[in-house]
Amino acid sequence: MDRNLDLLKPVNRIRRNHALEHATLNILAGQGYPRLSGYSDWKGFWVVGEVPTEMLQAAANQGLQRLEAGEAILAIHPHCGTNYVASGAAAGTVAWLAMLGGDRKSRWNRLPFVVVLSTLAFMVSQPLGPWLQKKVTTQARVGEMKITEITLYQRGMPTLHRIKTKG
Repeated sequence: MDRNLDLLKPVNRIRRNHALEHATLNILAGQGYPRLSGYSDWKGFWVVGEVPTEMLQAAANQGLQRLEAGEAILAIHPHCGTNYVASGAAAGTVAWLAMLGGDRKSRWNRLPFVVVLSTLAFMVSQPLGPWLQKKVTTQARVGEMKITEITLYQRGMPTLHRIKTKG
C-alpha cells in the first residue's frame, strides 16, 4: 500500500505544479501578458514567452498565495492542452464511430455527416476540458508548496523561465 502512495507522489506534484502554472499564467494574462504558455513537471514548471522575470516572480508568488487561500478557479486555464485533448478526443471518437462499416464509397458519402457530427461533438464537449483540469490534471490544494528558484533562459527565441518548486 505504501509503495502505491509513493508512486503517486510525482503525479500529485505535477498536478500541484500544473495548478500553480495556470494560476501564474492567469494572473499574468490579467496584467497584459496573454501570449504565454507553460509546461509542468514534478520539479516545477516552465513559462514560454516574453515576460520580465520580476513580473513572473510576483505573479507566481501571488498565484501560490491565492491557491493557498482557496481560490481554486485560478487552477483552470482556458488554453490548457487538456481542453484541446478532451474536445479532440470527443470529435475524433464520433468521427471514427460514424465511419465504421460500409465500403469506401459509402464512407465518402458519409463525410459531410461526419464533419457535422464531429463539429457538434467538439462544441458539446467544451465543458469536459475544464472539468478534467479540475478533477484530473491539476490540484488546486497546493499544501506546503514553495517556490524555490526562477531561472531565465534567453538564448535565442523563445524566452524561457524555469520555476522550481518543492513540497
